[in-house]
Amino acid sequence: MKRVYSYLLSVALLLVLVVIILGAYTRLSDAGLGCPDWPGCYGHLIVPESVDASQFERPLEPEKAWAEMIHRYVAGTLGLLILALFLVVVFYRRQIRQGLLLPFLLLCTVTFQAALGMWTVTLLLSPLIVTAHLLGGFATLSLLWLLWLNQHSSRPNTLYSDTLGGVRILGVLALLLLLVQIFLGGWTSTHYAAVACGTSFPTCHGEWWPAADFAKGFAFEWQEGVNYEFGVLENPARTAIHLAHRLGALTVFLFLGGFAVWLLAKRLQILGSMPALLLLLLLVQVTLGILNVVMALPLPVATAHTLVAALLLLVVIALNHRLYPAR
Repeated sequence: MKRVYSYLLSVALLLVLVVIILGAYTRLSDAGLGCPDWPGCYGHLIVPESVDASQFERPLEPEKAWAEMIHRYVAGTLGLLILALFLVVVFYRRQIRQGLLLPFLLLCTVTFQAALGMWTVTLLLSPLIVTAHLLGGFATLSLLWLLWLNQHSSRPNTLYSDTLGGVRILGVLALLLLLVQIFLGGWTSTHYAAVACGTSFPTCHGEWWPAADFAKGFAFEWQEGVNYEFGVLENPARTAIHLAHRLGALTVFLFLGGFAVWLLAKRLQILGSMPALLLLLLLVQVTLGILNVVMALPLPVATAHTLVAALLLLVVIALNHRLYPAR
């Protein structure tokens, strides 16, 4: 059963990455309302060939509708797989040596994700809901990754790990900074603020600090009946969001990059190649971020930007996981 559990974990981990990529593609291709109802699409389980205009105000756009439904199909499959993982742990937890807490949190997270998916449609792409949906996807990825690491990653003994106190603190700070930046990326995307500075880099509209309304840009509110597709904020508010994301990216790059270089200099065998991988992913992510600006958010680059953010999160979590002793 341990081998079956390990196999299911690996499949679920790959599947959640696919879901995150599909979610990014759906959001970035403006297909979030490709199907104006939930869980079906124009009242059907698959995208219909035509719809009755008297029943739905939104006309059918097949490409957007299929993008949305494929995302739902894969996410639903992932949910069933996570339920199966939870049941395996319930009945075989001693054999596979895995407690119930993480699988239970994972099941609760993916259940709440389903509700957020519904509200994303019914609340017309509310930035609060869409950002929460994005963070929920990353939370699902993180929990599955921790379960996978518990099965496959070796950790130090207690005596050796007691000498890593300073590294642990920096590792936790790196994780927290990365999570804040992921939130800022989601907030930027859901407010359609990725091109708020035009194609100007490193300046914004040719200025180092243009007019920016941070109060409105980060007003966490929802208005009933408002369709948030393509954004509702004025450009100063979107500029504020974009600038916050840029400053966050600079902070994360300097801190995580410096942390990775420091770890490489320390040559901690316990971390293996993780510091080098962290540095490489940081460089790739910054490059993709710059390309998103100067090329006006090309869909493949923007989707890859989300994927590399997920990979960065996996590396930082694995690094932190390795720094603590196995019980």
